[in-house]
Amino acid sequence: MDRVYTPEEEHILLALARDTLRAVTRGHPPPPLDQDALPPALLEPRACFVTLRRRSDGALRGCTGTLVARRPLVLEVVEMTQQTALNDPRFMPVTAPEVPGLHVEISVLSPPQPLQFDNPDDLLHKLHPGIDGVTLMLDDRRATFLPQVWESYPDPRLFLSLLSEKMGRSPDAWRDPQLQVETYQATVIEEPA
Repeated sequence: MDRVYTPEEEHILLALARDTLRAVTRGHPPPPLDQDALPPALLEPRACFVTLRRRSDGALRGCTGTLVARRPLVLEVVEMTQQTALNDPRFMPVTAPEVPGLHVEISVLSPPQPLQFDNPDDLLHKLHPGIDGVTLMLDDRRATFLPQVWESYPDPRLFLSLLSEKMGRSPDAWRDPQLQVETYQATVIEEPA
């Protein structure tokens, strides 16, 4: 990943996500932002994902984001925290009583790059498990796994099969000759365990 954030910048982003989470789960708007008081690095347009997990067992409670930088990182973190808490289609909205028991993780993404490959075996060899986030695109479908997903599924074949299923296709869709692949990296900023 091309950007490293200072401890102060990381603290600002995590506090912003936590404050947003508290507010939106109580039915309030996200807290106001004084962008003039923020470090310049946090005002650069960056894509990000916000992941919420239960502290008790590590279970996923929500994860949404964007792959393309659309606005300053601080605004993206606010938007994605709200989206993850209230609108991840896989989960019921997060409730205010749940918030203290949730762990917040922010993944700041590098710009996606097309991955050129000749065949499925070549694709397997060009992936960097644990480093690359991967987006598969086939016809009108697309799906992505953040680099952290490699921790759960380190085998590239299984990783691509599950990503194909997430895309709404069969597990072997990653072998389709029409498949397009992009990779990116992430700087992960998370609360202490």
